[in-house]
Amino acid sequence: MSVQRNDWSLQRKGIIDQDRHKERIKEAIRKNLGSIVSNESIILSNGRKTVKVPMRALDEYKFRFDHRKRKHVGQGDGKTKVGDVIAREDQQGQGPGTGQGGDSPGQDYYEAEVDIDDIAAMIFEDLQLPFLEDKAKRAVPSKTTRFTEIRRTGVLSNLDKRRTILENIRRNAREKGQAKIGGFKKEDMRFKSWEDEIRYESNAAVIAMMDVSGSMGEFKKYIARSFFFWMVRFLRTKYDSVEIVFISHHTEAKEVNEEQFFTQGESGGTVVSSAYQLALDIIAERFPTRDWNVYPFHFSDGDNYYSDNEDAVKMADQLIETCNLFGYGEIGEEGMATYRRSSGALLSIFNDRLKNQEHFIGVRIDDKEDVYPALKEFFGKRGVEV
Repeated sequence: MSVQRNDWSLQRKGIIDQDRHKERIKEAIRKNLGSIVSNESIILSNGRKTVKVPMRALDEYKFRFDHRKRKHVGQGDGKTKVGDVIAREDQQGQGPGTGQGGDSPGQDYYEAEVDIDDIAAMIFEDLQLPFLEDKAKRAVPSKTTRFTEIRRTGVLSNLDKRRTILENIRRNAREKGQAKIGGFKKEDMRFKSWEDEIRYESNAAVIAMMDVSGSMGEFKKYIARSFFFWMVRFLRTKYDSVEIVFISHHTEAKEVNEEQFFTQGESGGTVVSSAYQLALDIIAERFPTRDWNVYPFHFSDGDNYYSDNEDAVKMADQLIETCNLFGYGEIGEEGMATYRRSSGALLSIFNDRLKNQEHFIGVRIDDKEDVYPALKEFFGKRGVEV
């Protein structure tokens, strides 16, 4: 009698194809992080675990079985190569549209449902708090459990099956002269024991400051909120003991809660020094720099009240002298990437007049896709991380 061997790999083909498709999605996400980071469906996800993001088509070529068994004829001289365009459809549109159809080929897009945590892991893998110093530390219980030793007693859920089987084999070899498995006794049982790992982290405080004056239109506020959305998620993902303070300002600055920071709308003029003064007061009162690593980040459109520029520079110098790093992001007009700001814009003034440029980072954002490079610029690996 012959034994028939089934090729079980065929049974797993669907799973293999799914895994391959997931890897292709991840690769597509990596190549399009700039546009995905500023995708509105993610920023406005409101706690949802998954979001749909548009990506270039991920269709895979495949053979299809023709159930109707029609005959097909191929044409060509055999000299074509991969990538050659062999035909084009008639580009004339049909219907009541008022525009005229173009003759350029379009790009196919695929809407993939992606776990936000997967996107975050790719974004954060090379980010860290820069110039993090070894200051006063506090004990932080780790979220992971570490198994430290093996015991003869314990609960069945912690049974170490491998060691229990080995003990059973040893006992059978010793008592019966046969190294085999069977006849388990209580003395064969081995159980894992664990302890919560305690690690120590340097204290860190991040102060998020956002201009909400009348000159900050919808596009500018969206850019600022997009940056702070990912910044907050990055800090809470990678650091257990980070404190985040939220400050909104126009001509006056006030500390707000997280929900207000991301949703409130304001109007009025701009006095940047009001935010910097409040940040300095909070640092002196709650985060003394002998014990804390402090990182203020400010986003604005650079249009400050002209008589306040001197105070803004002076207080920015104080922040740089006091803190590990001071980051400033200036948001331009949408679609005006080539437009040069006047010398009165805040970023130009900071670049010219701040004393300690080493611990100051200023970035210019003119497009939604500039948010991801800004994250890398502010939180790229530099200095020493403890």
